[in-house]
Amino acid sequence: MKYKKLLLLFFILFNTFAFAQFEKNVLILNSYHRGFLYSDNIIKGIEQSFYKRGEVDINVLYMDYKRVNSKLYLKKLVDLYSLQLKRRQYDLIIAIDKFAYDFAIKNYNKLFKNEQIVYSGIEEFDKSKLEKYNLQNRVHAILSRRDITDNIKFISKVIPKLKKLYIINDSLSSEKTNIYVEKAFKQMNKRFEVEYIQYSTLKKLSDEFSVKKLNEAIFFVKFYENEKKNLNKDSEIARFLNSSKLAVFATDDLFLKKGIVGGKLVPIVKLGQETGQVALDILDNKIDFMVRKSIAYDYKFDSLKLGEYKINPYYYYNNYEIVNKPLDFFEKHRTFLEILFLLFPLLVLLVIGLLHNIYSRRKTEKLLKERIDFDETLLNAIESPIFWQNKDGRIVDFNTKFSSMIGISQENLYLSSLRKLRGIKRVGNLLLALENYSKKPENNSHFNFEIKDGKKRVYLIKQAKYKDEKSENSGLVTILTDITKEKEIEQEKERNQEFLIQQSKLAEIGEIFSAIAHQWKAPLVEITTIAQESFYTNEDNNKESESYVKDIMTQVKYMNDTINDFQDFIKPSNKKTIFDVHEAISSLLKIVEHNIRFNYIKININLKTNTNVMVYGYRNEFMQSLLNIINNAKDELVKKDFNNRNVNIEIFNDQDKLLITIKDNAGGINEKDMENIFNPYYSTKEDGSGIGLYMTKVIIEDKMNGKIQVKNTKVGACFTIILEQNYENTRT
Repeated sequence: MKYKKLLLLFFILFNTFAFAQFEKNVLILNSYHRGFLYSDNIIKGIEQSFYKRGEVDINVLYMDYKRVNSKLYLKKLVDLYSLQLKRRQYDLIIAIDKFAYDFAIKNYNKLFKNEQIVYSGIEEFDKSKLEKYNLQNRVHAILSRRDITDNIKFISKVIPKLKKLYIINDSLSSEKTNIYVEKAFKQMNKRFEVEYIQYSTLKKLSDEFSVKKLNEAIFFVKFYENEKKNLNKDSEIARFLNSSKLAVFATDDLFLKKGIVGGKLVPIVKLGQETGQVALDILDNKIDFMVRKSIAYDYKFDSLKLGEYKINPYYYYNNYEIVNKPLDFFEKHRTFLEILFLLFPLLVLLVIGLLHNIYSRRKTEKLLKERIDFDETLLNAIESPIFWQNKDGRIVDFNTKFSSMIGISQENLYLSSLRKLRGIKRVGNLLLALENYSKKPENNSHFNFEIKDGKKRVYLIKQAKYKDEKSENSGLVTILTDITKEKEIEQEKERNQEFLIQQSKLAEIGEIFSAIAHQWKAPLVEITTIAQESFYTNEDNNKESESYVKDIMTQVKYMNDTINDFQDFIKPSNKKTIFDVHEAISSLLKIVEHNIRFNYIKININLKTNTNVMVYGYRNEFMQSLLNIINNAKDELVKKDFNNRNVNIEIFNDQDKLLITIKDNAGGINEKDMENIFNPYYSTKEDGSGIGLYMTKVIIEDKMNGKIQVKNTKVGACFTIILEQNYENTRT
């Protein structure tokens, strides 16, 4: 443990010593105060160079020469620095500008020991002072000079019609600016008026140059002190330069982008960078001689000012730099684009994800649309009208059969309420049927409905409630099944059943009548035999007796024929046959002739010429149908107290149909009974069964594919039977 502690202590001491040997200390004597733009930019350049090297500790002493300048101040400053620097060893001294340089070499022996000095400034470098203080081998110089002559020539070139140039310099007398101006005039072989401004104020200058003057310009060298020897702030100088209505040219880049056009400029930050680099070389023992170095100029111009005064540097300089350009899109949004570039991979992934999501969504939408189209096609393919109602009674979906059924377009039907459409006849009928169904479903499950063209249909109602668990929407689904054909089949079965029952009854009556006929025929035979024996055994036979016998024989034959005809009439037909309608009607009238004649009714048959009277059907059943009509006519005629009671039967062809009309003069049928006389069990008679005309309609329409119609004439009723004649082997 003891050895570990000693090892750690040795390591710390070694690193401290090594770091102390490696770190360099540099003292910067700044002629001016903190915030003075010129010296601050030089220090900025020095720090940039030192930053690359690292391990350089900088201490800056601000001498504030521009604001305090007296012999007493200098004496006090020497005393102060002597105390500050007494216990501090520096590896290098940097003097910024002339005041710090003069102060350092004059008081070198009091303040320093053997440190090297690097002078950085724009002014002329006076070597004689080094010899005076025996510092020839201690001082290095990084210099730059304001090029008055070349800038004058440049101004004259870019403003060809220049008449007057204002030169602003608060050190005209010491720097002898006029000498350099005259030198430029000689080189140009051209002169223009020059006004030198050394003592003034920024306010006066701002007022003087607030108005634009044609073919005049300003050459700004420096103006740190006003006429009262007060220091001008850099911000105030920049404000004046920027507000000037005359083009302002300069010798350094301190106020570039702050109001000057530009020119051949001393780059102040570069001056500091070069000073810092020379200082590093000295610290690293890379220089063993005295450096005397001048830095290159920058040719820079403000883009906005060039445009404002329509100045083109190309006429004088080939290589130059334009600053303060209007930002292009990239520069204007550089930060955003850099962030975008950093986020680009994430954005790419996001875009890919979005594209995949869009693709998946579109694919899902396509599948959903296909499913919806399929469901819609399937829904519309269903023959039954279907519609959905939400809990408020609004129609949210339906198929085309439903909209066609009630005769309302799909656009007007969607989200409508049946109650609001009740005024439309079909909707009103449907709504009434649905209301009846909701009250008693078991008794009102189907209803009759008249669709377009007056056609009547029978619909079966089925309803079911639905609820969407996700959206919590609920409502009612109604399916209206068209059962018209089923009802017709059912009615057909009922009619067939009744037809069979009727045939069965007729068969039973036929059997009974056959037994009666058998009983009747035996006495008739006996009567015939007795009459003949009496005639032939009587010796007194004469013509009168013969006449009686003939009358008896005639009546017996008539009775026998009547029994046979009636027996054939009530016998049901086993199958359809081709029969003669005229013959069938004549046979029927022969059977009922006695009853008709007894009631003083005259029946007339009018068969039109060349009428095809052959039809295909049930002969006896047809005769029974006709008998029902004739009996009804007879019943009505006997109620009338008159002798002229007629029934006219007319038989004729119309195209390929056979028409039979039965007209009477009994006064006609009541209008309210007209629609119901063919309905089963409907009768206007007190003791009527209501089955006669119903069976007539069944036989004519269902069994013989015909039609039966009824109407009133001026004198009575007219029944019309229409029978098809489309069959083979028709006989005329």
